[in-house]
Amino acid sequence: MAWLLVVVAGLLETGFAVCLKLSHGFTRLWPTIAFCIFALGSFGLLTLALKKLDVGPAYAVWTGIGAAGTAIYGMIFLGDLVSTLKIVSITLVIVGVIGLQLSGSAH
Repeated sequence: MAWLLVVVAGLLETGFAVCLKLSHGFTRLWPTIAFCIFALGSFGLLTLALKKLDVGPAYAVWTGIGAAGTAIYGMIFLGDLVSTLKIVSITLVIVGVIGLQLSGSAH
């Protein structure tokens, strides 16, 4: 269950990163509000997960999901540059996240 919290927290991290861009420096109200909601949810779920998981693997999985998710969202919906190197790099991040999740120990 703790790993599920980390995965959902990582997806919420993607949401707050995208909303951060859409807020244009916190000058747009609704993306700023969405950023706050996603950030609080993400940090809250990560905090709950860390009660049961080692901090290193959990944090790495959280940031990996957030980074890969944000990059993928940017390429699909925000017109970010798509390149072979970027796709290979995102794939490596995802493989690393899976490896860390499999190696993480739950108490």
